[in-house]
Amino acid sequence: MVCSTLYSIFAVLILLYLSNAQLSSTFYSNTCPNVSSIVRNVVQQALQNDSRIAASLTRLHFHDCFVNGCDASILLDEGGNITLNEKNATPNNNSARGFDVWAIITVYLELSAHTFGRAQCRFFSQRLFNFSGTGNSDSTLNSTYLTTLQQNCPQNGNGNTLNNLDPSSQDTFDNNYFKNLLKNRGLLQTNQELFSTNGAATISIVNNFASNQTAFFEAFVHSMINMGNISLLIGNQGEIRSDCKKVNGN
Repeated sequence: MVCSTLYSIFAVLILLYLSNAQLSSTFYSNTCPNVSSIVRNVVQQALQNDSRIAASLTRLHFHDCFVNGCDASILLDEGGNITLNEKNATPNNNSARGFDVWAIITVYLELSAHTFGRAQCRFFSQRLFNFSGTGNSDSTLNSTYLTTLQQNCPQNGNGNTLNNLDPSSQDTFDNNYFKNLLKNRGLLQTNQELFSTNGAATISIVNNFASNQTAFFEAFVHSMINMGNISLLIGNQGEIRSDCKKVNGN
């Protein structure tokens, strides 16, 4: 159930990028009837080689859509008319991953006519030793979990060590992330605040998703599709790039 849902999500995401006329899961039924299975197979193969790739692809989708809309501009390399690209922007440089999987998916498509992840210590280490200048750790961190994180991320460490966002099922797409928040085991401060902030409207959402995985899956799919509609270029408003890394003509 978990795996099939994950592959379905990525099939939808790829279709959102590829369609030039409308958001429709059947848009390529005639011109490329095997598109979903091709994407699914490439993602499955990528997951076998790299358990982090699913989270990386999800992050690519998010970072693309929230910068001037879902136009796959995060895939563009610098060159020609592109002098400063999203791929090399500070938040993404040496951080955003999965570009190679997108490239493989594109190749396979052409030949046939693509709650998990990790964070570096530097993104949450302020919670471990001197939170908000108090000299103490973040009080919302589970004490046992805190000890583990302090061992993984010593105060004078380089900050690059990777830690699982979900310590209980790190490479599986499920609702354990929300269950962890109930136990004060949220890795990032912004995550734990969803549940630990008094009166937060998100508390009921966390409780619901922690107890009902199906509800989380359904909400996640709807949210990703809605995000894929942000400032979408349709019809003749944009172009279908022959090479995802370059604007046509470059």
